[in-house]
Amino acid sequence: MSTLTFPDDFLWGASTSSYQIEGALEVDGRGPCVWDTFTRQGKIQDHTTAATACDHYHRWPEDVGLMKAAGFNAYRFSIAWPRVVPNGTGPINPKGLDFYDRLVDGVLAAGIRPMACLYHWDLPQPLEDEGGWQGRAVIEPFADYARAVAARLADRVKDWMMLNEPNVVAIFGYGVGEHAPGHHLGEEGILRALHHQNLAQGAALRALAAERSDLTLGTVINLQPCRAEDDKPENIAAAQRWDAVWNRVPLDGLMRGQIPPLLAEAMKSFVLPGDEAKIRYPIDLLGINYYSRMTMKYEAGRPFNVFWGDAHCDRWTFMGWPVQPDGLYDLLMEFKRDYGNPAVYIAENGAAYDDQVAPDGAVHDADRVTFLREHIGAVGRAMADGCNVKGYLCWSLLDNFEWAFGLAKRFGIVRVDYETLKRTPKDSYHFIAEVIRNKAVTL
Repeated sequence: MSTLTFPDDFLWGASTSSYQIEGALEVDGRGPCVWDTFTRQGKIQDHTTAATACDHYHRWPEDVGLMKAAGFNAYRFSIAWPRVVPNGTGPINPKGLDFYDRLVDGVLAAGIRPMACLYHWDLPQPLEDEGGWQGRAVIEPFADYARAVAARLADRVKDWMMLNEPNVVAIFGYGVGEHAPGHHLGEEGILRALHHQNLAQGAALRALAAERSDLTLGTVINLQPCRAEDDKPENIAAAQRWDAVWNRVPLDGLMRGQIPPLLAEAMKSFVLPGDEAKIRYPIDLLGINYYSRMTMKYEAGRPFNVFWGDAHCDRWTFMGWPVQPDGLYDLLMEFKRDYGNPAVYIAENGAAYDDQVAPDGAVHDADRVTFLREHIGAVGRAMADGCNVKGYLCWSLLDNFEWAFGLAKRFGIVRVDYETLKRTPKDSYHFIAEVIRNKAVTL
């Protein structure tokens, strides 16, 4: 056994997203988003909807109370663009901002640091009707929306993340159609969506910086080490291509103002002169989402002729994702090596398991406890080896609407009974609370 300790100012908490927990989709003037449309099209696997989800819109005080009781000092939440600007552009909905006003005040009163994310996938449907992330019409509306939210909240919220996982939006929403808006546009659609999110992000970062000088500005990217399945040249090349798409377009655009050389030819038709300068911005803090490594091999007919999976793993989550805590350590060390060791925090890390309520009324999610222990340990090891990690926020506070899977996949450290909406802290919740109290994790 070994014990890893964490500094007093380390951030501990959880992350959530508006669409997955709020419910109240037709309340107080909220407009439609792409996930509303996708759901109506029958694309959700278990045929559920986010109409109620966790009803966080009405029950947020209870959820903030749960965070306070666990000792959290940080909470990353997302703001619903269609709740604030129902048409994506144009008139602001004051009642939408009123909700986030109340939430922020409640979070601060609990002694918790609010960290706001402006876009967690709920693109207003009217903007998608104009091309969404396939074109440039969305860029200025996103910057205008950022200004509107900051004008109301930035006197109290100092940490601002622009996007969440632009690579997932691009690949699954525009490339292969598994997420909203459900397009099958292949490689060019993926790269267009990535580039236009980068441009919108750059515009929003500059808009917020122009409004106030006292904000901590950043974004959140899902990063995964890409490894070839073996030493065959075609599989090594496949891993390099996917690393360029998944990791380097978001990272190198923001951090270096560069299009990855492997993709320059494929992107030249829609990357205009001056774009690379517009997408680069010296951020203060980067949120990293990590779930596993990716193991790649060549497979013709798939986007970029790449298939990812990991037949060598011996543990899997209920999502079918491999459990690889050593990949988080590798990722942080590689990021330190490649990008100059800027300040980062783990913005998402967690696992879905088939949780069951025990006869004693508790949820004994031992697999999730092990998952969290090992990944927090990987963060501690990376910090001991010099990585500039400022915090760890698990995914997620609550069981919630897990996108195309519906309500069937439970990631929360707090169980939600979707019929009664009763919250039940799981063993994993109590584990994280113990880590926070001790400022240490024992492996």
